[in-house]
Formats: sequence, C-alpha cells, structure tokens
Amino acid sequence: MDHKANVRNQVFATLRTVAYPDSRFHFDFGEFIADFQGSERAVERLLQDPFYGSAKSIFITPDNCLEQLRYRSLLDGKVVLTTSYSIKRGFWLLRKQDIAPEKWLYASTLDGMERVGRSLSLQDIVSELPRVDYLVTGTGAINEQGIRFGKGHGFFDAEWGMLHRVGVIATATPVAAVVHDCQVLQQELHPEVFDTVADVIFTPTRTIAVTAPHKPDCGIVWPLLDPHMLDTIPPLQELKAWEARGLASIQQRDGSS
Repeated sequence: MDHKANVRNQVFATLRTVAYPDSRFHFDFGEFIADFQGSERAVERLLQDPFYGSAKSIFITPDNCLEQLRYRSLLDGKVVLTTSYSIKRGFWLLRKQDIAPEKWLYASTLDGMERVGRSLSLQDIVSELPRVDYLVTGTGAINEQGIRFGKGHGFFDAEWGMLHRVGVIATATPVAAVVHDCQVLQQELHPEVFDTVADVIFTPTRTIAVTAPHKPDCGIVWPLLDPHMLDTIPPLQELKAWEARGLASIQQRDGSS
C-alpha cells in the first residue's frame, strides 16, 4: 500500500465517527468528500477570513462539506465557479443575479447547481471571468503544512491545473481547505509535483495559516494523467486540443506579473 493510501486509511477510520453518510456512497470516502459534524463552524471561520472578504469570484469544489459555503457565497454576491461531480459535465457558474432567490439554497447543492447554474467551457471561463480570486476545497487528509490528499482521483489538482493553464488563476491565488480536525495530521506528507498545497486550513476549532505553500505551475502533466480522466472529463479534452493548437488565444498570467 502506498504512502497516500496509508494516510487516507488512518484518517478515514476516525472520520467515519463524525462524518455524515452520502446518499449515493454511504461511507465510501474514496468516492466523495464528506460533510461532517461542525462543518458550519469551519465555514464561519472561512467567511471571516480576509481571503474570502476580498474575493469577488470563488472556485468551490462540489464537496458535501462545502454546500453551506456555496450558499453563503451566493448570498454575499460572490461569483461562484464549481464543477459537476468528477468533472464529468465540466464547470458550472452560479451568480446571484441569475438565480431566483427561492432557489439559492437549491443552487448550492450538487443536483441543483446543474439545474439553475450555467455550464461553461474553458473558453467561456477565459472570456467571462477575468480571474478567479480564491479556491476552496474539501479533502481526505491534510497536514499543518497544507499538503492535502483527496479521494485519490486527482480532481482538485486537475481543476487547479486547467484554471492555471488558461490563465484565470496564478501561483499567488490562495487556496483554502475545509476539514474536520481529525483530518489534520502532524506527520510529514510527500506531495507530487502537481499537488496543490493550501494557504489556509479551516476546521471547526482552528484556523491554520500555511507559510509559503507550493502551487504547481505545470498545468496538466499529461503523461501522469489517468487516461480514464481524459476519456470522461470534457474540459480536459478541450484543454488538450487547445494545447495542440498552441494555446494561441489564451492569455497566460503568472503570480509575478
């Protein structure tokens, strides 16, 4: 069993005692990022953080523990970018002014976002969003240095890689992780070159700032990508075709520019 699998198994045994089961996947944490007891307190900590306050647009993963954050972000007038489960139906845009007030809460759910949100291609994102100011994700395990291990599929790192490659985020764009305290580890973890390290971690009891987190600027490392992801994720197919044309129409940005 590899290093990441060992870490996940250690955390998942404890997480099961505080997590809420998923309607589709029960307690199979390899298939979803769980909501957990106290997640609303972790989200409240995030809402008081300067990263959130200054952000106009936020990418929020479709994780169970972030449903309340998606709702609160809509109420606060943030532009919310998210993805469908496993990115199989790509990116979705949620904007308060485009959604009837009685459907804001529904829009924050995994089913509702695709009913009332708007599907965006990577080209649409580049055209319509000058930048994404903040990214928020749940995760399977994370240490106090912000090194996160998700479900094991690499979806968030792919989302970061795509958004960075098309220039709407930069290496300076902050990333937050929302987790239960039992998911925060003291031990050393070993990230891959494409692993995205969090700037700050929010738990029900703590806010943990990370010093100099590593942010990948490699885009999608195609030789390391699971072929199944390319076969099933339309934005990856779009990016690969775009790169084959030389990314001529994509404006590149960097944290130093």
